[in-house]
Amino acid sequence: AGRTAPGVCYRLWSENTQRGLIPQAIPEIKTADLAPLALELAAWGVQDATSLVWLDPPPVAALAQARALLVDLEALDAEGRITPSGQALAQLPLHPRLAHMLRAAVTNQRRALACDIAALLGERDIYKGDARRSCDLAERVEVLQGFRRGGRQAAQASGADPNACQRIEQAARQYRRLLHVPEDEALKGVADDVGLLLAQAYPDRIAMQRVPHEPRYQLANGRGARLPEWELKLRQPFLVAASTDAGKSGEGIIYLAATVNPERLAKNFASQIRKTEEVYWDADQQAVVARRVECLGALVLDESPLRDANPEKLRAAMLEGIRALGLASLPWTDEARAFQLRVLSMRQWLPEDNWPDLSDAALTERLADWLGPYLDGITRRSHLTKLDMLAMLKSQLDWLQAKLLDDEAPTHIKVPSGSSLKLEYKPGESPVLAVKLQEMFGLADTPRIARGRVPVTLHLLSPARQPIQVTQDLHGFWDRTYAEVKKELKGRYPKHPWPDDPWNAVPTARAKRRT
Repeated sequence: AGRTAPGVCYRLWSENTQRGLIPQAIPEIKTADLAPLALELAAWGVQDATSLVWLDPPPVAALAQARALLVDLEALDAEGRITPSGQALAQLPLHPRLAHMLRAAVTNQRRALACDIAALLGERDIYKGDARRSCDLAERVEVLQGFRRGGRQAAQASGADPNACQRIEQAARQYRRLLHVPEDEALKGVADDVGLLLAQAYPDRIAMQRVPHEPRYQLANGRGARLPEWELKLRQPFLVAASTDAGKSGEGIIYLAATVNPERLAKNFASQIRKTEEVYWDADQQAVVARRVECLGALVLDESPLRDANPEKLRAAMLEGIRALGLASLPWTDEARAFQLRVLSMRQWLPEDNWPDLSDAALTERLADWLGPYLDGITRRSHLTKLDMLAMLKSQLDWLQAKLLDDEAPTHIKVPSGSSLKLEYKPGESPVLAVKLQEMFGLADTPRIARGRVPVTLHLLSPARQPIQVTQDLHGFWDRTYAEVKKELKGRYPKHPWPDDPWNAVPTARAKRRT
């Protein structure tokens, strides 16, 4: 209503209700099932909905989903054009799902049953009260057939609403007339085929039980769904869900369904079952899985090990797994890490020699190049211990680079005492040599590496191997600092030499000899 003159407007609802109201109703096309519209557009020859003028255009994603369903129902071909089957569906005054189910019934008896199912799904629930908690569609078919034979009393005895039964029977009779099904066939129907017929209407909602006797299912469209906890009768290996919700956590609730025999399902949907070979990384098993599978949509109906899997596919799947696990999953040793750091340092110090990038980021990016050739026969995380990381990293250097690395970035360096001590490398910094002060007596110049470009950082240690001085100027240390160090430490470590003239003292790694 719109105001046309001064006056008073009385709102006949509460303030809380007012706050919950939206400014205007959402157009039906934004929320409706668009499969009927998509079929009608295809029947008109319209493939591009944007070529038409709309008050509110249909949502692109919803329309695409509707067309995908029509392809599953064989109403559209892969290019989105209507098929002869689709033309026939468009002539029936039913949702394409139910129309497809009616056309899929090949005998009069099954057509009569399909008419019952269509009527039950199109009208208000046949049950009333607590009986509505049942999710079994086949049970409702039996109640309808009981009403047909025994009238209102039979319906009431089954917990059904006689008036609802009457409306559903009228709808079923109209469908039987459309299909030219004799009325006496309606009295011969059995509920055994309910699930199979329902699958013709809802091929995307064929559901396979995840764990035996549990209420959780996976649907052929890839979604998850579950039966209510109280629904025990329907906990069978395969169902077809006629009614579900979206679910708040990605797993919907099944409100109405029918069981279906898996062997008959496989036979009737043979043309839609895909037989493929799969090779992929399984994160839970931390291994490559190679298998032959038979799938109906997202449902794996059968699988067997693939003994002759393509080695390239196995290698690619293993590389995918290593990327997911991270480079730390490889069997790094201290020697391999030290080698990596030396090469990375040389990339900075001697870039003209074209050192490869062995950083973790670069190794991850080039995983297939340097690791792939070593992955034959390795198909699970536990197999990675067989790899020799140091050897694989060394293979990234040519002969000249390997020799230059040993010469100009050695792992150890010999000091005046004769000891060969380890150098610690860190890219971007000078290498570190931790050495006892007494072992350096007589050496004036700080050691240098990388063709003399990089001085070694000396961590001069006390006899207890505690840092005394960090320096790259050994000559300056002897001249300016040594005397103070000697004064402070000689009394603390009297068993070790503290000569007045470190230039001419004998370097040693040992304490003084006893006299």
